[in-house]
Amino acid sequence: MSAASIDPEDLLARLDRFPRVALCQVPTPIEAMPRLTARLNGPALFVKRDDLTGLAFGGNKLRKLEYLLGEAIARGADCVVTGGVPQSNHVRQTAAACAKLGLDCHAMAMAGRVRKASEAYITSGNVLITHLTGATLHEATWSGERNAELHALAERLAEAGRTPYVVPYGGSNALGALGAVHCAVELMQQLRAKEMDIAAMVHCSGSGGTQAGLAVGLAALAPEIKLIGFDIDAEPDRVAADVRRIAQETAALLGLDGHLDANTIDVRAGYAGPAYGVMARETLEAIQLGATSEALMTDPVYSGKGLAGLIGLVRAGVFSKSDRLLFLHTSGTPGLFAYAPELISMVPPG
Repeated sequence: MSAASIDPEDLLARLDRFPRVALCQVPTPIEAMPRLTARLNGPALFVKRDDLTGLAFGGNKLRKLEYLLGEAIARGADCVVTGGVPQSNHVRQTAAACAKLGLDCHAMAMAGRVRKASEAYITSGNVLITHLTGATLHEATWSGERNAELHALAERLAEAGRTPYVVPYGGSNALGALGAVHCAVELMQQLRAKEMDIAAMVHCSGSGGTQAGLAVGLAALAPEIKLIGFDIDAEPDRVAADVRRIAQETAALLGLDGHLDANTIDVRAGYAGPAYGVMARETLEAIQLGATSEALMTDPVYSGKGLAGLIGLVRAGVFSKSDRLLFLHTSGTPGLFAYAPELISMVPPG
């Protein structure tokens, strides 16, 4: 049995105990999607535009970085270590945040996770922006050990006299998840101001921190809102386990253990395609529907798969037409350029 919901101001006070730097342009807007709603003949659809948080094309990772880099600065770090695949949205946003804050960024570029990568994949999109914002890239081969290489690099930098701070893969740990808790507070304040309620919030879920933080925030503020994360890694069991672990650690960090029921963490499979970074038919359709209905740009790796999941739920009749559903757009827009050859070949001529 979950504890009674708390006031947003109470949760903000708990969040204020942690160092934080301002990186995001917030609140991000909530927009209606009437044309997509009509095309799907379903519940009223809305989108929260976390692709508009600012800094080098924005995205949800900036919310995590406000707390992670806040701690880095509080600890006296002079450089930041993180990593991801070449088209990592997280690395792009970390590099941009470090440039803004005057910190050196060392990013581990983990090749090999996405097989048969095109030239565009390894030179454009996120990796181009990461280069432009001054990050130092260190090459590595994807092994599935997401953070081991990062700590090894940090040790080498420390031996060279630097003071590194490690931002984990995807920014996904309890501290980073505080950014998503803050997003939940922001959302509830917006809904209250609009005198609006929603039945569910849906988004893509990979490294787990965003879903974990949202789960903690909504459990504390509005447990009646269903939160659904769509696995984009084609590893739903691993994603769900990570979300549960990070959510429990985040709740403990905020003294909210009694509010979170980790058994209600909802990670859905079926929209990831055959592997991480590979488009399924549903992904391409979602990208096209979002673009042609609402001029909403979603990417093949993350937000496109999340939107595909939302479309799938509507078509399956999971919600009634009287419901309101909210899609959290976590960005990934630069990834469209990295997949341009594939997208152009798959999109029929107009």
